Amino acid sequence: MFLEYVIQNWALILIGIAFAISLKITGFQNKASVKRMYILIAGVFLLSVVVFVEFYLADLGVRPMIRTVLMAVRYSATPLIVAMVLYTLQKTTRWFVFIPAMALMVINIISVFTGVVFSLGEDGTLQRGPLGYLPYIVAGLYGAYLLYVLYKNSNKLYTEIIPIAYLGVAFASGVILPFLFGSSFSRIFCSTIMIALFVYYVFSIHRLSKIDPLTGVLNLQAFYNDSAVNPEDITALVSMDMNGLKAINDTRGHAAGDQALVAVAECYKSELDSRQAVYRIGGDEFVIICRKTSESEVAGLIGRIQEKLSKTEYSSSVGYSCAGKEKKPVSEMLKESDENMYAAKAKYYSDTRKDRRKR
Repeated sequence: MFLEYVIQNWALILIGIAFAISLKITGFQNKASVKRMYILIAGVFLLSVVVFVEFYLADLGVRPMIRTVLMAVRYSATPLIVAMVLYTLQKTTRWFVFIPAMALMVINIISVFTGVVFSLGEDGTLQRGPLGYLPYIVAGLYGAYLLYVLYKNSNKLYTEIIPIAYLGVAFASGVILPFLFGSSFSRIFCSTIMIALFVYYVFSIHRLSKIDPLTGVLNLQAFYNDSAVNPEDITALVSMDMNGLKAINDTRGHAAGDQALVAVAECYKSELDSRQAVYRIGGDEFVIICRKTSESEVAGLIGRIQEKLSKTEYSSSVGYSCAGKEKKPVSEMLKESDENMYAAKAKYYSDTRKDRRKR
């Protein structure tokens, strides 16, 4: 029995081992995320054991009651694993994300005795009850919410959207393909999820090399790289510098200053579309690259950012430069947008009568 499990799940075992080794040697991941990843890997392996035993007993013609219990575990574990993926990949997710999955588990346990979700006939065939599609619906909603959260917190670049789409295809296959291929797909579901998670993790590691670790926006190196890619598509640059960061650091401490930078970066990032990306290029300096964006759209973007900032205790000085008909190079646009931003900053300190140099 053990040998059969190893043979049927050899791909899963190899990917799981590679995943665990990668977590061990990737030192810049925080401990909480790594711990959640290990729990997630263990959960997928346990589910694979349940699936194997269920179908192994089915091949032996074991009584339907025992198999029904195992099916209840399998139908409960799948949404739990998707919830665990959400909990692992999105660090701000709280524990109550598991409540729908736990409620489904209770319903599945009840179904063992009532058949409200599923049951097995005397010949071993699956019979769906009134709530027969509920496990798939719950898993599908978890998956859709996961993709929404990942997209919302991304920088909207294709290099980030492609891995999210890949993960979405993998989860969608887990919801849709069982209806097309029945138990045949259920046998490889765990391998599918493990491979998808490992590939997404590899993409994430690559992405981290381009991300500012404090604010989550793109970093200076990414700005240099991206500004050199299809520069003819770059129609505008927006330079932004947070006001009063030094005063916050001096009076409230650097932790408060870091919190302020995270808040303003979120205001910048939240108003972008897929044609724009924001980069942290210095302590409190940020730049937005706008591709195929008109000057009126740039002005609208700046207005939305300023409105978003007005709802916080922070503010920023902003300047921008457009390529125009003469198609100015990126370096010239950056110089012009910086000059406009510094002029706005000087006006801010003049209007507010604040001395930016005082401690």
